[in-house]
Amino acid sequence: MCDEDHGGGHGLGRRALFVTGAAAALTLGSVSFAAADGQQEEIRTVRGTLPPGAPDFVYVPVEVPSGVRELKVSYTYERPSVPAGVQGNALDIGLFDQRGTDLGGEGFRGWSGGARTEFFVRADDATPGYLPGPVGKGTWYVVLGPYTVAPQGLAYELTVTLTYGPQGQAVRPVYPPERAKGRGRAWYRGDCHLHSWYSDGRRTPAEIAALARSAGLDFINSSDHNTHSAHAHWADAAGDDLLIMLGEEITTRNGHVVALGTDPGTFVDWRYRARENRFGRFARQIRKSGGLVVPAHPHATCVGCGWKFGFGEADAVEVWNGPYTPDDEVTLAEWDNQLVASVRENRPWLPAMGNSDAHRDPDPVGSPQTVVLADDLTREAIQEGIRAGRSYVAESKAVTMTFTATGGRARQAGIGERLEVDPDTPVTVRLEVSGAPRCTVRLVTDEGVLLTSDPLPVSGSGVVEWRTTPSYAAYVRAELRHETAAGPVPGALAGFTNPIFLGRR
Repeated sequence: MCDEDHGGGHGLGRRALFVTGAAAALTLGSVSFAAADGQQEEIRTVRGTLPPGAPDFVYVPVEVPSGVRELKVSYTYERPSVPAGVQGNALDIGLFDQRGTDLGGEGFRGWSGGARTEFFVRADDATPGYLPGPVGKGTWYVVLGPYTVAPQGLAYELTVTLTYGPQGQAVRPVYPPERAKGRGRAWYRGDCHLHSWYSDGRRTPAEIAALARSAGLDFINSSDHNTHSAHAHWADAAGDDLLIMLGEEITTRNGHVVALGTDPGTFVDWRYRARENRFGRFARQIRKSGGLVVPAHPHATCVGCGWKFGFGEADAVEVWNGPYTPDDEVTLAEWDNQLVASVRENRPWLPAMGNSDAHRDPDPVGSPQTVVLADDLTREAIQEGIRAGRSYVAESKAVTMTFTATGGRARQAGIGERLEVDPDTPVTVRLEVSGAPRCTVRLVTDEGVLLTSDPLPVSGSGVVEWRTTPSYAAYVRAELRHETAAGPVPGALAGFTNPIFLGRR
């Protein structure tokens, strides 16, 4: 049951609405405004309580008359104490305009999640996370997302303010270019999971770009939660030395996925769960819009963060997210198991990447970073390199890895490639490393870890070679590990490569 009060000029009316199904949506009674009638501003307040098990999204209709210049929304909610181990209240918020709330987002006007307590939209401006544009006559919708609900319920108060007057002049969006100067076919460093103040980050695009340059990055990808509102604010931060791609982190209740390098202005909806079998539709939308589908931090432990949609629609997977933690280790092991399955079933394999997921100070941008072999520094070339798995992941710009396999008549394959030789052909695997002092090299195959080197010297540079055959190792990949604190548990990663496959298909 959801109880709802209306106040602020219409008196108080109370109604009870019964709902079922946490993944469903609920529309409450509407908030109505009269015509301006000479007023400059009108305010309405809605109060209600969402119970445990409330729908994922609750819509509050707002009847907007003509002549409105600006719509502003603010909200508060109670945060009662809860027993240890029980989730307290957390309430997200967003906005849809008179075009409606149908899945796909035609009426989408913005989302701030839980990062802000108020926002506004008007023709010439909007709060970060929201899209500027006319405030047209019709039914608008404030969307509430009860992320977690305490046993006592989630009591909220929502205030809507309309300011009347002529519409401002709309601003035409300008987007960053799809290419930077580049070095031709070369290794380019990037970070494709970053948050600005257009969602729950605390950095401006200019600040992020400056940090990216300091981290030695050649490209980045904008990936704010559930909004593309930042797309029109990156152009000034781009340059010949930094390619800025545009995307979104689609933040569902069953996991997050980065839309990497979509067309400017692309919005991807997030209002579904895995059990509804809708993700394929939006994965196809990402690719149709020129982007890659990259599940993010699949084993993260935050509520709703674990990836439950499977990897059949993925173009790559984020194996390493931010500071290396046990959930990254679990993801690395799961990814390796998928490599084995791709060999067994003779199907395409899923490349890995790493990103910082940086939000605010002191989160470092570019740690980790994905180093991609691409034909040039363009959106299309970088995406093609990621999709092909011609990449490795490094904790910083200091770490470089050159990884090859040689065999047969001097044939050679690099990261993400296949060395096409007979099963019993001797193969030499060679890894050259720099920038990894006292790190240990591990070579991993479909059988497991088959070589662990002595620690590299304090200079951080070294070469490791290993000999095998395709019949013994279907693939080989390399890991750089920091010194282990104690026991048999491997140290944190300093870098890792995508695999080289050995043998004929």
